[in-house]
Amino acid sequence: MKKALLMLALASPSFATTFFVTVAGLGGEPDYEQRFSMLAADTDKLLRGAGGGDRVVETLKGADATKARLTASLNRIAAQAKPQDVLVLMMIGHGTFDGTEYKFNLPGPDISGTELAGLLNKIPATRQLVVDMTSASGGATAALKRENRTVITATKSGTEKNATVFARYWVEALRDPAADVDKSGVVTALEAFHYAQTKTAAFYTEQKRLATEHPQLEDTQHASAFPLVRYGDAATTVTDPAKRDLVAKKEQIENQIDALKYQKDLLAPEDYKKQISALLLELAKTQEAIEK
Repeated sequence: MKKALLMLALASPSFATTFFVTVAGLGGEPDYEQRFSMLAADTDKLLRGAGGGDRVVETLKGADATKARLTASLNRIAAQAKPQDVLVLMMIGHGTFDGTEYKFNLPGPDISGTELAGLLNKIPATRQLVVDMTSASGGATAALKRENRTVITATKSGTEKNATVFARYWVEALRDPAADVDKSGVVTALEAFHYAQTKTAAFYTEQKRLATEHPQLEDTQHASAFPLVRYGDAATTVTDPAKRDLVAKKEQIENQIDALKYQKDLLAPEDYKKQISALLLELAKTQEAIEK
């Protein structure tokens, strides 16, 4: 009960404004970029519909997800935010690490972990959460780590360079009441992390593949006090039988897409393109049906 009251207090409009920034970067291939954009759009809708007090939601995807636009967004928040406010930055896409510097791949110039940290350091909000869900994201931890900043990454180091599945399970945690372990009606960053971490590990086990990503969390204590969403309308997606079936179908399609990517080198280019296009079309139709 004490924890639940704390969550509600932190989410109260009178207490703070939470600034959410979601960025879907480059995919390298059209199918990756389509999925990254879909995940970002899904996140945007869930955050806007989840309630929980005064919140400002901004999503950058496609051609808008540039270094210049991201910089402008964070600078704008730096000018608006107060010390009691909260910042949540979520990054979806591909990242690289050369052994020294991490970079988030964006249309045009990439942004480095050091540059990103510099922008975040200027924001007066003393409670910050960065969820970096890209490949090689573990390479960003050293640059981003700071007191009162919780850092979650999809990989444990910059050497885990394969495309990640963590992002889609993180987004799923924003929708699925099962992520709310303590049944407080609020999903915290810690609960979302554990949900996505468990689902990610299960994916590799079910696919009988060696895991190429190991999600990491810096600062467990603060993560437990980061309310992300309250379950209201979003929860009906998984409690309504028809919607629940659609969500299950969506996860099945996404699993098929990720499994197909591992087989890409074994298929003729035209066969791969045909199969991935069909799955992406089916995924888009299913997402549309969920949103109706």
